[in-house]
Amino acid sequence: MRVESDPTFPPRPAPARPAAARAQDSRMRFIFNPCSGRQRNSRLLPIVRDFIDARGLDADLVSTEGPGHATALAREAVASGCRRVIAVGGDGTMNEVAQALLDSPATLALVPCGSGNGLARHLGLPGSPAAALDLASDPDAIAIPIDTGSVNGSPFFNAMGMGLDAEVSRRFNALTRRGLPAYARTAFDVFFKRTQERCLITSGGATRELDVLLVAVANSDQYGNGAFVAPGARADDGLLDLVAVSPVGAPGALFLGLRLFMGSFDRSPLVQRIQGTHFVIERDRPGIVHTDGEIHETGAVLNISVRPSSLSVVVSHPANARDAKGRAGGRDLRGNPFALDL
Repeated sequence: MRVESDPTFPPRPAPARPAAARAQDSRMRFIFNPCSGRQRNSRLLPIVRDFIDARGLDADLVSTEGPGHATALAREAVASGCRRVIAVGGDGTMNEVAQALLDSPATLALVPCGSGNGLARHLGLPGSPAAALDLASDPDAIAIPIDTGSVNGSPFFNAMGMGLDAEVSRRFNALTRRGLPAYARTAFDVFFKRTQERCLITSGGATRELDVLLVAVANSDQYGNGAFVAPGARADDGLLDLVAVSPVGAPGALFLGLRLFMGSFDRSPLVQRIQGTHFVIERDRPGIVHTDGEIHETGAVLNISVRPSSLSVVVSHPANARDAKGRAGGRDLRGNPFALDL
């Protein structure tokens, strides 16, 4: 089922604040993940440190030391009065930082340097380090509220998935070198060892029984790297987009892969798409899911819901206010020059 987004629906920019209030809100924390991207990110650390010094920012720079540490560092930042927390990393880092900022007065900014950068690409954020740092630290930058999702209590901001989707993420996370070629090789290997699942999917009072290769639930339109799993999806419409893929052989999988990058994935007869605010997925047994690429062991029943307008995210300089319209729909994404993909 094809679901079109409403191109006339603009995200709501945050109202302008008086100069005194902006000065009070200028304190920032940069949270840096040295392990994001294709290889260790150590070469970016001095760039960020020099940028903070050169701009004379009221900011500190802290590095993560393991899973969950970015969330703790972001919570400390909010508790200490930081009104902007800047995640320097990939979707996993973004997820951990954003968890601490939900329904808080603090705004998330992104310096994307992961292997996919799905949410950053969806929002049309700059990919070069200089431009991303400049936007993230602009005290007058425009921020918009976006929705967030939750599966069995675990938040996600770009996408979550089960089945082949989750298994690919599990293996990909164990690689020392990442990027799109590594992801494609991992997906290829997992596909030829695939197992299908039968599940019940309930939304809006209707239940469907499906045999699936994977199920993804998207808040944005893409996984990352321009792979559009839910073309036209928006991060600000109060809805999530569930995409269920039927079992398929190798030729069908090849065409589905091409459709991912052509923006026509959901037009395939092998793909079913449902929009909603709440989904319940019942599968035969417990297993893994991913949230923004991070793996969790979960029960057989998945409760998935949306929290509308629960996270504020920096998207544009004031001079580009007109360009900020539609950012949550990802429409200016395809030409975005993501130069930093370490």
